[in-house]
Amino acid sequence: MTTMTQSSNKNRAHSGNQDAAFDVLSYGAKNNTPTKRVGILGGGTAGATIAIRLAALGLETHLFEKKKSLIDGPPMCHLHAGGNLYREIPDEDCVALLKQCIDILRLYPCTIDVRPTVFAVPTRDEGLPEDLLPRLDILTDAYRELIEQDSNNKVLGDPEDYYQLYSHEQLIELSEREQVAVPSTVDEWMIPVARYLDLNKVKFPLIVVQEYGWNIFRLAASAQLALKEYDHAHVFTDTTVQKVVPVDCENCTNADHHVTKWRIDYQQANASQTESVEVDYLVNACGFRTGVIDDMVGVEVTRMVEFKSSYVTHWGDAGGQIPEIIVYGQRGTPEGMAQLTPYPGGYFQIHGMSKAITLFNDGLVASNTDSAQPKLPQQYVHYIEDGWDKAPLQARSQQAIEYIAEFVPTFNSARTVGNALYGGQQIPGQDDTLRVADVSLYSNIRYARAENVKASSTLIAADQIVNELTELGLISNDTPMNHSRYAHEWAYLAHNDSLAVDKVARILAEQRGFPIAMADVNHSICGAVLDDLSPADV
Repeated sequence: MTTMTQSSNKNRAHSGNQDAAFDVLSYGAKNNTPTKRVGILGGGTAGATIAIRLAALGLETHLFEKKKSLIDGPPMCHLHAGGNLYREIPDEDCVALLKQCIDILRLYPCTIDVRPTVFAVPTRDEGLPEDLLPRLDILTDAYRELIEQDSNNKVLGDPEDYYQLYSHEQLIELSEREQVAVPSTVDEWMIPVARYLDLNKVKFPLIVVQEYGWNIFRLAASAQLALKEYDHAHVFTDTTVQKVVPVDCENCTNADHHVTKWRIDYQQANASQTESVEVDYLVNACGFRTGVIDDMVGVEVTRMVEFKSSYVTHWGDAGGQIPEIIVYGQRGTPEGMAQLTPYPGGYFQIHGMSKAITLFNDGLVASNTDSAQPKLPQQYVHYIEDGWDKAPLQARSQQAIEYIAEFVPTFNSARTVGNALYGGQQIPGQDDTLRVADVSLYSNIRYARAENVKASSTLIAADQIVNELTELGLISNDTPMNHSRYAHEWAYLAHNDSLAVDKVARILAEQRGFPIAMADVNHSICGAVLDDLSPADV
């Protein structure tokens, strides 16, 4: 059985990964070996972040990942600091997203590209830009309060500059200015928007928000570098978890039974035999495959899984750096949201929230009474495990270019690159608009399931698991390392800077078949003076 897979190991050579990027995962059991063990299944953003949090507290942490490296999952592009993309979610969820994004940014500062995001409402949309302003004011106030609580939360620039409005007249004036290759003010960021966006197809004002880019290659590199810091972290990539079995179980035939130990049976890619490890607590962070482990554990749960894809293109006519551009639209319709995300080197990632581009007619599936694991069509499982087939990838990539070109006409000169960022996204429950979720805890069986619709929720999920482990008496909450977490004193940041992340991220991008430039950022937040983080001052 090979349903769940995860991991590479710390004290052995990694299968096929002998280069410098993966030396960061070499461990050695050293002094003060902890007595309590936690097994984490899944090395995506949730699993890796939880592993960092628990290993820092001295728990012997075993992290398993199916792929050859950590955090190689569904597409991400944007920090979603205030949830401004989602008009359908309540304001309180947007405030929660803002808090979570600031929190996760401080753990992974070298993953952020400091540039604004432009939100436009198309003329065909029933909504108005003004409809978004009350929410933006709520978020500005929430951001100001977070800074008052801790001045180091000032990572998105000054609260007064969190969002700005641009009228049609201002944009016409900006369109006549010469474009700046490397913008240093918000006006300079808006020059290419004024020049390239079809101003006849959008309503005014345009909204510019200090929401930044989030780079998955740099996130993977940061997590690997962080886990290197802890002797107690044992990472197994390119590894299949074949089975999890309760070891010490009381009244296992009853619904309210108790488990105090789990056995994880796993097999590494080049190993001939299955190995096992017993753990005192089990964390399911398998992303869209969480239901596979739920079935093994015997937990019934309702959930959905959605296959989504974004597309990588190259546009050589941008004339310099541009902000992210988002044009609103109703999700799932032929006129769904269009999103153009910039990377260095003229590369762009495209989301088009229609079923011809990012979404798929049969890509949203639900669990049933027989299994907690929704069954994606085999075609999408094949894409996730083996990569896209060339013809449909080319077709969808070209459709994505045309989708953006409706609003940015000169983007029709962009070319496909032959790769995409894609994967299955889990959605707890039955609401496909859900954007804020973290973790489910099953204290009686010492089991947790991380269910992060957005990667920004993962550190909060880790905290909830720490609280659970404390309640169970497996760790002490009153430790210097736990205080360090809330002060964001992460050990790896003392020894690694943006250049260290650059090196590992570039290798990961190349190994995954992406342009190396996509591993970089135009404006790094890592190591910058907090007062100078706004793009207006970068």
